[in-house]
Amino acid sequence: MEQHFDAAHFLRGYQGKCEALHGHRFGVVVKIKASGLDDIGLAYDFTVLKQHLAGILSRFDHTCLNDVPPFDKINPSSENIAATIYGELKPKLAGAPVLLSCVEIWESPVTWVTYSQD
Repeated sequence: MEQHFDAAHFLRGYQGKCEALHGHRFGVVVKIKASGLDDIGLAYDFTVLKQHLAGILSRFDHTCLNDVPPFDKINPSSENIAATIYGELKPKLAGAPVLLSCVEIWESPVTWVTYSQD
């Protein structure tokens, strides 16, 4: 599943251009794992997954991430964004017949990070 959000951020303590306020259209890719399918051939309802992810991303969209928890305390790096989304999404899938595999954050067409707890 893929969604995106638009936000500005700056990296505290970084020695380079990213120390200045700048923006991205962050691409977010969520991958789930299933060991089986239900009676109609689905592993998990993508509509439900989309709602869970949209609920998390809505508080980041069109903000300065440095002002939004937890990024008011930790750097809003792509790595921390991926870990935060993973940490918030994982409990929403508790009890579901799937496992959260990973969260990818794309900050440009050629720059991304993948976060998982495997």
